[in-house]
Amino acid sequence: MIPTHDCASYLRETLASVLAQDPGPERMQIEVVDDASSDTPEAVVEELGRGRVSFFRQPRNVGHVANFNTGLVRSRGHLVHLLHGDDCVRDGFYAAMAKLLETEAESGAAFCRYIAIDEAGDWSSIAPLEQRSAGVIPGWLERIAVGQRLQTPCMVVRRQVYERLGGFDPRGGFAEDWEMWVRIAARYPVAYEPEPLALYRVHSLSRTGRMLRTGENARDLRRVIEINREHFPPARADEISRRALRETATTCLRRARRLLGASDTEAMWAQVREAVRSDASARVLAEAVVVVAARLAIALAGRKRPAA
Repeated sequence: MIPTHDCASYLRETLASVLAQDPGPERMQIEVVDDASSDTPEAVVEELGRGRVSFFRQPRNVGHVANFNTGLVRSRGHLVHLLHGDDCVRDGFYAAMAKLLETEAESGAAFCRYIAIDEAGDWSSIAPLEQRSAGVIPGWLERIAVGQRLQTPCMVVRRQVYERLGGFDPRGGFAEDWEMWVRIAARYPVAYEPEPLALYRVHSLSRTGRMLRTGENARDLRRVIEINREHFPPARADEISRRALRETATTCLRRARRLLGASDTEAMWAQVREAVRSDASARVLAEAVVVVAARLAIALAGRKRPAA
């Protein structure tokens, strides 16, 4: 299921990556679920899909969470993969995930390592390796509860799991997927494929890019940390929540450092601000001061540079 909104320019690449692995309509449903886009995703579907890819358009814009949930409702297979309309899968993704879920029959979901890409499709980073061999991850709830360690395009969930647990929680905002992965991990084993078989795109027009500039990404993470408490053992909820807030602050500062030399200073300042709001410990405050000092040094160096 491919949820889209105003990303027709990337949808061509997304569909091509799926169709290259198409086992046929008897074995896999391919459908684009569009959230009333202002561009023309249906034209891309008609051109590339040639009748193989179905298309559903929301009668009005319902927001990304409701659109994801529409995709779940419309899905027919026993395994469900949500692939954003600007993300891609690499060769072998569907075969590997199906095999893993068949092997790990007790698991509720499975995910693979992913690669982050930019507007041009160039690699910008690769997700940390969770374990070296394919299989169920021991103690996964403890790890996923502290911070978001994966992205939606690398996750495949059994249909019966969504039917039991329900759809994505709209309260989660930017982090609705993280809440879902914690919800699943609290009730099922989760399997892992170490090969990086999914591509997650971050660009200036993406939802992720927009929220980095406002700091909404961190605010939503803090909201989900509170929601996630209901998935933890009561005796450990406070401890896990504190660790999650520290991880949120660390993530914000890491993003701020990456943005130091970029022209998008708004995003850098937003990430520093939200890091301190997430965890005002001495360590975080000290690291925030270092980032701010580095940014000011860059700005001063630019002013002193003689004109050509």
